[in-house]
Formats: sequence, C-alpha cells, structure tokens
Amino acid sequence: MSETASISSGIAARYATALFDLAKDDKGLKALEGDVDAIDAALSASADLRDLISSPIYSREDQSNAIAAIAAKAGLSALTSNTLALMASKRRLFVLPQLVADLRARIAAEKGEVTAEVTAAAALSTEQTEKLAATLKARVGKDVKVKLAVDESLIGGLVVKLGSTMIDTSIKSKLAALQNAMKEVG
Repeated sequence: MSETASISSGIAARYATALFDLAKDDKGLKALEGDVDAIDAALSASADLRDLISSPIYSREDQSNAIAAIAAKAGLSALTSNTLALMASKRRLFVLPQLVADLRARIAAEKGEVTAEVTAAAALSTEQTEKLAATLKARVGKDVKVKLAVDESLIGGLVVKLGSTMIDTSIKSKLAALQNAMKEVG
C-alpha cells in the first residue's frame, strides 16, 4: 500500500470511528446509513464534488460552504453534517471516499451483514439478486448485501467476491482456462 493511501485510510478511519460511535450512542445508525448512501451517491454522480474535495485550489471557506449546502440539500443528519463541516475546516474532505467505505463496513458489521461484490455480464433482476443473496446467506450464515456491477466482457456468468473468497463462473474465465490448457498441450 502506498504511503499516501495509508495516511488517507488512517485519517478516514479516525473520523469514521468517531462518527460511528456517536451515531451508535445516539441510536442513529439507521440515519447514518442513509447519510452514507447519500454521500456515496453524490460522489458517484458529481465530478464537481469529487474535484471540490480533492483539489487544493478551493479555500477552506469554499469547501465549508459547498459541503454545508450539499448536506442541507441531501437532508443529512446534524451529526453527519457537523462531521463534514469539521472535515472541511481541517481540509480533510479528500478522505471522503475512504470514510464512506469505512462507515459502510462498520454499519454492516454492526448489523451482522457481509457485502458481496457481484459482477455480472448483464443486469440481474430483483428476483435473481434476492435468490443470489439467499444462496450466499446459506453459505456464510449471515445476511448478505449484494453490490452489483455489470461487465459485458464476461460474456455470461458471474464473478462473486465475498470477503476473501472469489467465485468466478464467467464464460470469459472458462475460455481463458481452456486457452491455457490448449497452450500447454501444443
């Protein structure tokens, strides 16, 4: 891991720990989960927001004003809004993506959930996603939240990452294995 990534994740972990513990004490984990989803959606949707949090050309005041406006528009809880304002005043908004990931992991652990990162060749229906979650739950014994991505290069099948386990049933990997087997023969 690079040094800057390690520093960023360390900063994010400290803010995430504080925010999570305060929300847990106030029985506000459900609100925090909604806030995390809103922040993640905003980061995914807005290149301007990603520039704002990572670019040094914006002043502390600009960042504070912008993040306060975003928090108000998104309807974030007072605890999350105050944390974001503190991060802006300390010029720590650049760790927002790591903060979101850390908070997601803490909330999932608290709820007894695990997240499965699923990559499919085509979008799965709600019924297929629920069936996959149920199958994975039977395997790991915990509730499974499915995070779905689509990669058409897989041709067909799924790639499921669940913790340190990866299950690859894609046609792309089967073709690659067949190609390697044919190279070994010839």
